[in-house]
Amino acid sequence: MAGLTLMTTLGTGIGSAFLYNGTLIPNSELGHLNFREFTSVERWAATSAREREGLTWAEWAERLQAFYTHIEFLFNPDLFVVGGGVSKNADDFLPLLELKTPIIPAIHRNNSGIIGAASLAGD
Repeated sequence: MAGLTLMTTLGTGIGSAFLYNGTLIPNSELGHLNFREFTSVERWAATSAREREGLTWAEWAERLQAFYTHIEFLFNPDLFVVGGGVSKNADDFLPLLELKTPIIPAIHRNNSGIIGAASLAGD
């Protein structure tokens, strides 16, 4: 896709990758952004927070809404792609988000990061 795509992986933490016109921009780490009273947004919004606190999909989606809205404001991306272990449950939380930017699950779900890393290593 042309423009800025932000890939996030939701799991124990929050991983991220920025791709501009298909080229990886190095050194992005959105999971460690200071957010509200947290020194790291991933302590509040990662899948591990949902599991640790026993949040419903709707309760967790409220946190994701705040996170993605903030990222949307900062970077004005053209597309969000969500991977990580929880992406297999994308239908349980992605429809609950209301963003200006389209947000879709990674095609290969949790394996997307592994496939991407292997592809870059091969280059």
